[in-house]
Amino acid sequence: MHYRKLGRTGILVSEVSFGTIPILQGSVPVLPAYFNLSEEQAVEVMEHAFRLGCNLYDTAIFPEYGDAEQKLGVFAAKIGRERIIISDKARFFDGNAMYMAVLASCEYLKTCPDIYFVHQADFEHEEEIFKQGGALDALCELKEEGKIRFTGLASHYYDILLRGAMDSRVDVLQGSGNLLERGMLERIRKEPRFRGKGILINKVYAAGILPRFFPVKTLVASVLSYPISSALIGLGTKEQTDEAMQCPLSLSLPSFSQVLSRLEKEFRPIPCSRCQQCLCPYGTEIHTLFRQYNYYFLGKDYWALRKLSLGIAQSARLCRFCKDMPCLSMCPEKIRIPDEIVRIFQLVKTFYPGKIHEP
Repeated sequence: MHYRKLGRTGILVSEVSFGTIPILQGSVPVLPAYFNLSEEQAVEVMEHAFRLGCNLYDTAIFPEYGDAEQKLGVFAAKIGRERIIISDKARFFDGNAMYMAVLASCEYLKTCPDIYFVHQADFEHEEEIFKQGGALDALCELKEEGKIRFTGLASHYYDILLRGAMDSRVDVLQGSGNLLERGMLERIRKEPRFRGKGILINKVYAAGILPRFFPVKTLVASVLSYPISSALIGLGTKEQTDEAMQCPLSLSLPSFSQVLSRLEKEFRPIPCSRCQQCLCPYGTEIHTLFRQYNYYFLGKDYWALRKLSLGIAQSARLCRFCKDMPCLSMCPEKIRIPDEIVRIFQLVKTFYPGKIHEP
């Protein structure tokens, strides 16, 4: 295992870190494989990762990740708390709510986490997070009190991560990306304002989809080819852990067009890298629609279709009457965005004929 600097925090983290969703007990329908591990089994898998050199373990507050937080605390106590770095998070945006969430996490873990993230920061809650007295201020207060060591901001949106990169209150960022959805990673590579921040990247396997099409070693190496601190991968078995943590990194990596060519053997993908530069004047998250469309054909059919059905009719209607269509000039892949939205609409209409009507 190799190690990288976590921004300016002064600590080194393993290039591959351990995501704890697969070790929880309960039901997570979007996971590719579900293990329902007991506490003993979960601790055994985490110990195995530790023996391979993993020193960063990521979780989230109960009940978001089920009992994973508690299992991680048991593991930390068993091997020695000071030997690992615990990354935790909660989906609270108000300062008071975030402060109480961290205290609750300390109770579940039976220790204090090293890094605590505002989880899934989005545009709806952006100002609440960044304002005086918001979630980031609460994390800074907790840091001053010694309850956490470092503050974090986790988001699937590039612009929010960039704002976090420019905010001195944020120590560590957590974003998403992979061999297919590499747009955010490419923009991070080109943007100097991200230097100095620790960066964790999740969705390395695209919610478990991509190992069907590409070797795990290629998926891990592709993410680690960018200027990040660690690739965060959800692991539920020793075999998965071996595969993720014993990968040679000096590989010849496929280009974006080569990735698309491989997927075209299964279906016609929308060639979107999720760079998020295609801003819609009506607020449609074009990159999210395209992601869900591709995921539908890549094995997440029920989950993706349900997500698409929530707003595709409205998106198609607005797109149809948009005169300027600024998204077309913004897209580096030159995707015919209005045509693709119609294609998505027709797919969803096939499955929901009574609920989805012509735009």
